[in-house]
Amino acid sequence: MLDEALELHPQVALRPEPFGALAYHYGNRRLVFLKHRDVVAVAQRLADHPSLSATLSACDIAPSRWPSFERAFASLKSSDVVRERESSVTSETNETSAA
Repeated sequence: MLDEALELHPQVALRPEPFGALAYHYGNRRLVFLKHRDVVAVAQRLADHPSLSATLSACDIAPSRWPSFERAFASLKSSDVVRERESSVTSETNETSAA
C-alpha cells in the first residue's frame, strides 16, 4: 500500500470541516468522514507524489504514524474515495521523446 501511486477519485469532493473533511463520492453517493486534518492534507497531495510513502514524507508525517495512514488509505481505497493511478510520468516521458 505504501508503494502505491494513489489519487483522489475524480468523482470525490472534499468539504473542509473543523475535524478534517467530508468526502462525498458523486458516483456511488457515499459520504465518508476524514477525521484528521493531516489525513486530508495527505489525500489532497497524493497526485503530486509517486507513492503514498512519498506523500507522507512530503507532508512531514512521522514514520511511526505511517501504519495508521496505511490502514486509513486502504479503507479509503475500498470506499472509492482514493484510487490507484497509472504512472503518467512514464507516458509523458515517452510522448516528449517521440516529439
